Amino acid sequence: MLSRERHPFLEDVVIMRSPLILVAIFISVGPVSAQTGPWNLAELRKTPRVEWLDNGGKLRRLLYESEPYKGKPTRVFAYYAEPDTIDKKLPAMVLVHGGGGTAFSQWAQLWAKRGYIALAMDLAGHGEGRKRLPDGGPNQDDASRFQKNELKDIWSYHAVAAVIRGHSLLRSLPNVDANRIGITGISWGGYLTSIVAGVDDRFKVAVPVYGCGFIHENSAWVPTFKKMPDAWRKTWVENFDPSRYLGQAKMPMLFVNGTNDFAYPLDSYQKSYRLVKNRNLCVTVNMPHGHPQGWAPIEIGLFVDQHLRDGKLMFRFDDQNVRLEQKDGVVKLAVLQTLGIQSIALHWTTDTKSAWSKRKWQTKKADQMPGNATDFYSAPLPRARPLIYFLTARDQRGATVSTEHRILD
Repeated sequence: MLSRERHPFLEDVVIMRSPLILVAIFISVGPVSAQTGPWNLAELRKTPRVEWLDNGGKLRRLLYESEPYKGKPTRVFAYYAEPDTIDKKLPAMVLVHGGGGTAFSQWAQLWAKRGYIALAMDLAGHGEGRKRLPDGGPNQDDASRFQKNELKDIWSYHAVAAVIRGHSLLRSLPNVDANRIGITGISWGGYLTSIVAGVDDRFKVAVPVYGCGFIHENSAWVPTFKKMPDAWRKTWVENFDPSRYLGQAKMPMLFVNGTNDFAYPLDSYQKSYRLVKNRNLCVTVNMPHGHPQGWAPIEIGLFVDQHLRDGKLMFRFDDQNVRLEQKDGVVKLAVLQTLGIQSIALHWTTDTKSAWSKRKWQTKKADQMPGNATDFYSAPLPRARPLIYFLTARDQRGATVSTEHRILD
C-alpha cells in the first residue's frame, strides 16, 4: 500500500507499506543532515582567545578572536555587561546589531538591568567609537555583503562566525549558565539571528527583529540581487540566505516586525517564520525601523524571560489557547482566559497592489463577550476584496502578540 507523507527536509516521501516490508522512496532529493553552510562549527564552538581591555567593572570592553580575513587574523570588539549583584550563575544574551550599528553598550546594560549577562559585539570591523580596528574583519556595506568573492571573505560568513564565537565565549565564563543563553538581533542582526538559530543549536531562545530570509525574493535588496550574475546569486542564496537554515531551528523563536517595514516585507517574513515550528509572532502596525526601536518592545524581554528565567507564559494564537472562525464577513474568536488577555484587535488593508511598505492599515478593536473560562471576541471584516488581515492580542502587562496575516480574495 502506498501513502504520501511530508518530511521536514524533503518535498515528498512515498512510503510502501506491507505486513513484511517498509520501503521509503525519496522523490525529491534534499539534505537530511543539518545544513552548516560554509562554517566549521567544531572550531566555532571552541572558546576563542580573548583580551579584556578593562580589569573589572559591570561594563567591560574586550576583543576576541574571529575568522581570518584575506589571510590575516581578525578580532572582534565587544561590550560585556552584568547585573549589579551576582550570587549564582545567570542567564545570558548575545546581542547582534544591524546595518549602520556597532557594539551598543546601552543595549548590553539594558539586559544587565533585566538580570542577564550580555555580550554586544561589533560586526563591521570596528572598535570602540566606531574606529577601524587594525585587525578587524570586513566592513558592513553592500559590497562586502554581496559582491562576488571567496565565500570566506563575505561579510555574512564573518558576521555569523563572530556571533557564534561570542556565544562560545559567554559559555566559558564562570558567572554564566551555559544552558540558559539566548540571542536577539535587529535588522541585519535579525537576519544573522535567523541563520545562527538554525546553525547553533546551543541557543535556548532566539528573537529576530525585522530581519528574515527570502531576501532575494522580496526585500530592500532585490535590485542588488537582480544585478548579480546568475551563478553567483544562486551561490549566495544557498550559503547566506536564512531560508536555508531557519527550518533547523529547535529553540523557541519570537519574530518581531512591523507591517510596513521598508527592508523586510511581510511576505518574505511569513515564509521565514513558517519554517520554524516553535514560534510566536509580534507584528504591529507601522513599527518604526531602528536600533533603539528594535530593542524597545517589552515582548522581547518577556519572551526571553519565559524561556530562560521561568517567567510568565506569553499568549500565543494556537489551538490550545484560541479557536478562530472566519465566516460571513466576521472574525470570531474564543480565547481561553488563562494568560490575562485584555483586548483583541483586527488589522486590515485592502491595498494588495502597492509595495508592503506603502500599504495603509486600519485597526478596529474586537467586541468582547465575557464567559466563564472563555472570552468571546468578534469583529466584522470589510466587504472589499482582496483583503489582508491579522489579529493581535494584548495582555495585562501590555505585551502584544499576533496571528499570521491572511489574504482573502
